[in-house]
Amino acid sequence: MRFKMKEKRKVVLAYSGGLDTSVILKWLQEEYNCEVITFTADIGQGEELHPAKIKAKKLGVSKIYIKDLREEFVKDFVFPMMRCNTLYEGEYLLGTAIARPLIAKHLVQIAKKEKAFAIAHGATGKGNDQVRFELGAYALYPDVHIIAPWREWDLNSRTKLLKYAKKHSIPIENNSKRRSPYSMDANLLHISYEGGILEDPSKAPPEKNLWKWTNNLDKTPNKPQLVKLSFEKGDLVSINDERKEAHDLLHDLNLLGGKHGIGRLDLVENRFVGLKSRGCYETPGGTILLKAHRALESITLDRELCHLKDELMPKYAKMIYNGFWWSPERLALQEFVNYSQRKVSGEVALKLFKGNVIVVSRSSKNSLYDKNISTFEDDSGVFNQKDSEGFIKLNALRLKNKRSK
Repeated sequence: MRFKMKEKRKVVLAYSGGLDTSVILKWLQEEYNCEVITFTADIGQGEELHPAKIKAKKLGVSKIYIKDLREEFVKDFVFPMMRCNTLYEGEYLLGTAIARPLIAKHLVQIAKKEKAFAIAHGATGKGNDQVRFELGAYALYPDVHIIAPWREWDLNSRTKLLKYAKKHSIPIENNSKRRSPYSMDANLLHISYEGGILEDPSKAPPEKNLWKWTNNLDKTPNKPQLVKLSFEKGDLVSINDERKEAHDLLHDLNLLGGKHGIGRLDLVENRFVGLKSRGCYETPGGTILLKAHRALESITLDRELCHLKDELMPKYAKMIYNGFWWSPERLALQEFVNYSQRKVSGEVALKLFKGNVIVVSRSSKNSLYDKNISTFEDDSGVFNQKDSEGFIKLNALRLKNKRSK
């Protein structure tokens, strides 16, 4: 619901410096007669943030917040999610979804600090991000007011946005050679592409202007590369015995995966808002991390704990995808996931080659694997094979009951 404020009140805007949010900034000033405060987050999108600051100043912003959230993003959001081996609809590593609760958290913090009347975002009315931003904000600040311009204005095309920008002297980079034909989102975990030719799922994604992080397979090395990942309680702590901060480790994994063409995905997904959407994703580091983490769990997790965790994973993934990161059910499930990771420490050796992540070995001082039991050789009576007969007959009782058929 739009209303013009009699006195200027503060609105905190999630600001990227691009066309959409620059138009939103001016539109908020015009339509709501408000004082706009911008918040720009560095979550590893690979863009220089200083131009966004300059542009915000030119547009009359009263205060500008720019925060480096790379370490918090990976350590407190990506890694907890990866402990669950999280995949939405069996394939998507949730690169966009996992960033939204972090941004919502900081929007709310700034709004409280500045005693702002409302927060605003640039997510469209067709997408999932509006849901993720707003559910997160309401969970953390129940009384917050939210302004979603895409649900209010009639600037529903790029042409209209450009016309508005020109009319209000909004500085917009208009280099058609540099501008991507796709709607893109990037952070340390992934980069996504939507729109344009991708809106037709019957057509293959073109190589040109797509796949910025990963090499085509014909341009990847012709020899495999061996890499060792070390984990502590389910989280990556080093690559090839070199310990670094969480965000640096993920950055390095992205470079390794990109070099070998790892982590591409072309997916038609089911959005929470009720429509299907086709997107292409590059998640090189996350793809490597998922494979290694599962390999380590295979020797450190009890069978039933492992299976229960796998059964709960789709529910956990759905919570994140739909924007319920701050919900009590996700927080409760996270406690279970974290508990399951107490013994998930050790090393995994991988071979990276032509888009593949191949597990070479896994080891842990907490390993439950006992070669004395598993051997095909003489186990000196450690495992009495005759015991299997009673086990089988007990489980066969109901199957032999003719009245149950």
